Amino acid sequence: VASDNSSIKRSSIPKPNSIDVHHHLIPDFYRKALSKLNIKAAGGFPLPAWSPLQSQRLMNNFGIGTAILSISSPGIHFGDDAAARDISRQSNEYCAKVISDNPSRFGAFAVLPLPDVNGSLKEAEYALDTLKLDGVVMLASQSDGTFLGDNKYDDLLAELDKRKTVVFIHPTTHPTSKELQLNIPEGFIEFPFDTSRAAFNLVWTGAAERYSKIRYIFSHAGGTVPFLAGRFSLLDYDYRFRKRAPLGAMAYLKRFYYDLALSANPYALRSLQELVGPEQILYGSDNPFANSYLVSAGIDFINKYDGYSDDDRKLIFRSNALKLLPRLQKLTES
Repeated sequence: VASDNSSIKRSSIPKPNSIDVHHHLIPDFYRKALSKLNIKAAGGFPLPAWSPLQSQRLMNNFGIGTAILSISSPGIHFGDDAAARDISRQSNEYCAKVISDNPSRFGAFAVLPLPDVNGSLKEAEYALDTLKLDGVVMLASQSDGTFLGDNKYDDLLAELDKRKTVVFIHPTTHPTSKELQLNIPEGFIEFPFDTSRAAFNLVWTGAAERYSKIRYIFSHAGGTVPFLAGRFSLLDYDYRFRKRAPLGAMAYLKRFYYDLALSANPYALRSLQELVGPEQILYGSDNPFANSYLVSAGIDFINKYDGYSDDDRKLIFRSNALKLLPRLQKLTES
């Protein structure tokens, strides 16, 4: 772990208040691994600078008591299972060290070497049982083009279901998106659709029914899920779909959790409010991909938004995350 952690005195760290479930890490070893593959951007933008100290400075500035770290797009699997397993293990052990240095300030979702299912099963066991990380992060789509919900992932989902795991789903650029003749950075258009396809596919394939104990958090207010939920629910009239999803599409979409990273605006929140109540919504900053201006603007909007009461904001900024993440709850109680 970088030595910059030590420059912040423990006595100066405030007690946790807001909990940020959408907070990324870009450690040097990961950046170097990407550079060797000539990958220097994510979502159409250069990889930003990051360190644990950078995170803590931003957290202190914006009242974030605890940040849950996760690897973002472009992920860790680029066709080589062994290389992906190595990066996932290195990343998860790095996160465990960051947490050990500052247990009240950081948590982490373990990255898995998907679409390598066997490697992911082994890494999930190690990360959750040995490292005691707070859940797992999965990209909505994988390097082989498959989406979460594909039956090739059933064994992994079954294991995570037994553990009642928190699964944080983050978008990436699907292989087919690279063929589109658009010059818009993928993070603005392709990411929301990638998230939406994963959410809808989990319901469509019946995975959300079969593995109902998994607690999913979907990034960026679910992408386009709130807006398209009504259209998707028309599938309820298809008896084949109802056999896989007997509760009806809307019931499963309403079970999911949604974070507000880069989505604290009236267009997203009005639609999200129609889908789920405040008890299913979590705060996320998207640091370091979101700069301080965007983080400040997002928090300010949530605090002023007329659709939420003060009690709703307490749920969004803190209480909902505490219910999902038992380790943080224990820290608070102690």
